[in-house]
Amino acid sequence: MKYLPLGNSDLRASVIGFGAWSIGGGAVWGDRADDAESIRTIQTALDEGINLLDTAPAYGWGHSERLIAKAVGDRRDEVLLATKCGLWWDDDRGSYFTEFNGKPIYRSLRPDTIAIEVERSLKDLATDRIDLYQIHWPAVEPDKTPIEDTMAALLKLRDAGKIRHIGVCNLSPEEVEAYLACGPVVSHQFRYSALHRDAEAEILPLCRERGLSTLTYMSLEQGLLTGKIGMGHVFGDDEFRSNADWLPWLQPANRGKVLDLLAGWRPLCETHGCTLAQLVLAWTLAQDGVTHVLAGARKLHHIRETAAAADLVIPFPDLERMTSDLEALGEPKPVPA
Repeated sequence: MKYLPLGNSDLRASVIGFGAWSIGGGAVWGDRADDAESIRTIQTALDEGINLLDTAPAYGWGHSERLIAKAVGDRRDEVLLATKCGLWWDDDRGSYFTEFNGKPIYRSLRPDTIAIEVERSLKDLATDRIDLYQIHWPAVEPDKTPIEDTMAALLKLRDAGKIRHIGVCNLSPEEVEAYLACGPVVSHQFRYSALHRDAEAEILPLCRERGLSTLTYMSLEQGLLTGKIGMGHVFGDDEFRSNADWLPWLQPANRGKVLDLLAGWRPLCETHGCTLAQLVLAWTLAQDGVTHVLAGARKLHHIRETAAAADLVIPFPDLERMTSDLEALGEPKPVPA
């Protein structure tokens, strides 16, 4: 396993991190979560050298955080616990965001809701400090808390020892700069994959220039880029992977083109002695500005596979070939709602 600092902090995080969204369970994941298996998977991740565990209260309404606490147990000093604030469901404070697993969620970065959230996460994670505390989504109108107020609340928590470092997620370049103007931020978490490369235009260059670590999520496109989801696989209407807005390439109308692309990469896997998932993760880590990639898993063999990608080095000509293939793929077809 390879490790890199989180920004300019004293924390060194594994370049492959454990993304704990799916272990929270719920209808969006097909209600197939096995808590005992999830705990064993997290423990296997630690055994494989992964020390960055990324979760959020909204992942199963605290369930993901509680599973991490059970899995970590007395190994707390081995891990970097990263969780988030800003998605609120207790009441209607904040601005309506979406409905998830049957509950309305609001974006709230108000100091009063942050103060409640951090205490809840400390309890659910069974810890006295959170290593990386991240805002999950930016505040928006009509209840748009000023960034100065949000950062003041986070700095207060840091000074109290409840959190060690501050991170942000899903921000525009302008919002990243605004947060940095209010205090130290060490990381930015955002969506980035071989099929979703918008961050290359501005976000990745900005993070590189400003010394922010990058935590990319959905880098395997919810399993599509592993090559294990064939054309015959059908997702339920309530499952997240049936969402054409978020995952247009996963929809049947577009999936075949991606599977053809991956078939063309299988000789590369044979050359480098790796799986498609490992090849794609290694390509992701090789992109300019990418420092850490979050990979979700609910099975032991999945996390062993993704953890091994940290040590895979793809020669530059093969990386160039993969990038060229991706550019030739074009855009996905619009999928009717």
